[in-house]
Parts: sequence; structure tokens; C-alpha cells
Amino acid sequence: MDPAALETEPRVPPERRTRGWLVAVGAAVPFAVAALLSPVRESVTVATVSLLLVVVVVAVSASGHRVAGLVAALSGGAWFDFFFTQPYGSFTIADADDVEVTVLLVAIGALVGELALWGRRQQRRASVREGYLEGVLQAAELISLHDQPVDVLAASVGRQIAEVLGVPACRFVARPTHDPRNAVLARNGSVTRNGHPVDVDRHGLPVDEDTVLLVRRGAEVLGHFVLTSASETAYPTLEQRKVAVLLADQVAAALTRR
Repeated sequence: MDPAALETEPRVPPERRTRGWLVAVGAAVPFAVAALLSPVRESVTVATVSLLLVVVVVAVSASGHRVAGLVAALSGGAWFDFFFTQPYGSFTIADADDVEVTVLLVAIGALVGELALWGRRQQRRASVREGYLEGVLQAAELISLHDQPVDVLAASVGRQIAEVLGVPACRFVARPTHDPRNAVLARNGSVTRNGHPVDVDRHGLPVDEDTVLLVRRGAEVLGHFVLTSASETAYPTLEQRKVAVLLADQVAAALTRR
């Protein structure tokens, strides 16, 4: 095959391949569990089978993929119906009690899966907050070294601000004035442009102009960071924007001492 042709073939992103694999697992594993238990269905209780299938759903949902968790819950309910409700080997349910058990299995599996996802999100948020705190502490430690030039300190803090806000670049300008067309990130985390508030959660940071984060000592402006979003819109949360302000305060403290 021509190497040039290989280069033009579309590539599937790794994230999409991972999602597809998880959805396939969510569909296949409940089937495998139910099929393995079906030969001994006369000696196991319905409650035991249901709990095992719920455990499978939770295990799939723990991956953090909601669709895979829902597919696992639906798959568990379908194969429970197929293997453990009469008539066996059919998706038809003759007994109203079996219908109730199947519906509850899907509902409980989906609910427990959502709880597992919620727990992962909370853990992720805690990890992110820990990362923010670590960044602020590193900035404070670096600034405490008085032999470091201010431009080196500001460049280091600028990289941390860019990482926190998810913007491509952040540079420090050691003068109080800035382009009035630029949006301004205030101390409370709000963003304004030409005196009008910007809904960052909905529209993100402006991409046609830079955003300015002022470095203040009280009412005095010592300089400013210029945040460049370029063509890719960044949607930093209010918490992220406040962390960026806190990082900028570290540079203000360094400038004040020199």
C-alpha cells in the first residue's frame, strides 16, 4: 500500500476507541454473567442473580462513562429476562412479578451507576482542587526566593495561570495600562468587556481579543497578565478564575517587596 495513502486515512481518536470499547464491555459482560449462571438457575435465587448483575453495572459505571453504564443496566435487564424469567430463552415475560423484578433491575442498576459516576466526579473535583492548591503553594515558594528575577517568577506564574484557565498562553506585562478593547478578569472571578459582563460559563473567554488579569497592590495596578484564547474557546469555571487571581496576587507580593 502506498505510504501516502496511509497518511490520508482518517484516524480514530484514542478517546473514541476507549468509549467504544467500554460500551461493548457494558453490553457483553452482563450477557456473559447471565449465560454462565443460567445452567444453575434452579439452585440460585433471583435476588442473587440481580445483585450480581448490579455489581457488573457498577463496575462498568466506575469507568466514568455514563453511556456504558446505561448500556450495562439495559443489557443486564434484558439478559435477566432472557435467562431467568419464564418462558426461558425468550424476551417475553409471562409473570407480572418477573416484569417488576426486571424493571427494578434496570432502574437500580442505572441509579447505582449514576451514584458511581457522581462519586468519580467528586473525586476528580477534589483532585483538581488539590492541584490548584499545589500550584499556588509552588508559586508562593518560588516567589519567596528573593534571588529570582521578577520576569522569571512572572513567567512561571503565567504558565500556571494558563494551565488553570485552559488557555494556550499567558504572558506578564510590567505596566499598568492595557488595551481598553480587552476583556478584564476581575478579582471576584467575573469577566467584563467594555463595561458589560461576559457569561464565561456559556460563551467562554473571548477569542477575538485577549483577556487581561490585572496585578494589583491595593488600588494600584502594577502590571497585568495577558490571556490568549486564540481560536479555541476556554470555559474556565468561577473557581478556576478565582485561583488565577490568587496566582496573580503572588506576583503582586513579589513586586511589592522589590
